[in-house]
Amino acid sequence: MASTLMEYFNRAPRIGTLSTAGADGTVDVAVFGSPRMTDEKTVVLGSGTNRTLANLRENPHAVYMIMEPGTGIMDWKGVRVYLTLKNIATAGSAFDEYRSMLAKVIGEAGAAMIHALVIFEVTEVRPIVDMGQDWEKST
Repeated sequence: MASTLMEYFNRAPRIGTLSTAGADGTVDVAVFGSPRMTDEKTVVLGSGTNRTLANLRENPHAVYMIMEPGTGIMDWKGVRVYLTLKNIATAGSAFDEYRSMLAKVIGEAGAAMIHALVIFEVTEVRPIVDMGQDWEKST
């Protein structure tokens, strides 16, 4: 039975890449293990003060990609989750709760590196190898 996107996205351990672009079109890709889906349309992640955060302040669109190797390239599984920025919080209860939760997973020093809670809306989901198939059928 296929996983729901939320189950697949939140599976641990897993790591993925977040691709962003600045206002001038300069692209960045960064490895993130912290993104979590809080519901079927919302993704949250913690970010330091880095290119990813700078790009999101200029351009609200991003893609988070998770890959799982297979025996051959066509056997690889994964998902590309297209995102649109809803909010960047650098203080407040949601930010504090996220850092507290993260501290339990990665420790206080790692959580202290988080300077923003980034909240996205999921706008599209595609498999990593898109041959016209539906994501649910490819997992």
